Amino acid sequence: MSIGREAICTRGHVKLWHGIVVSSENSQHLTDWYTFSHIIYGFVFHGLLRLVARRISMGWRLTIATAVETAREVVENSEAVIERYRAVTISLDYYGDSVLNSVADIGAMWLGWFLAARLPVWATVAIALAFEAMTIALIRDGLALNVLMLVWPLDRVADWRAARPS
Repeated sequence: MSIGREAICTRGHVKLWHGIVVSSENSQHLTDWYTFSHIIYGFVFHGLLRLVARRISMGWRLTIATAVETAREVVENSEAVIERYRAVTISLDYYGDSVLNSVADIGAMWLGWFLAARLPVWATVAIALAFEAMTIALIRDGLALNVLMLVWPLDRVADWRAARPS
């Protein structure tokens, strides 16, 4: 799955958490602020597959979710998407995820999947909203803002995000 990506951070070390968003090490270690988005992907995949593929076993639904998340990681780390991301955000130092980070992102999706399988829907939605509110408040980013800026970049949002703490 390397698709031309570094296996680990080019600085030669692995961190459990890297919390500096505007950094060449962002998305290079095991977890970071975007790990919360991958947990939300697990919530979403579980919910969607529960709705549209109820007759398929839980194991097969998880397999489908894993395949979708893996494909999403490959697309997210394609040169076209990386260039689009760099063009419409302030992340000029972003050159894609390390392989380690992509694998950890898939693990975070699994965590979200298993939480969604065991929690009531209201709790899953509350956690997703809390994650989004937290990342927006602390780093001026999150899943919703990333999607918005990739699909429909707004100067006002870009300016607000540019003022985020380092």
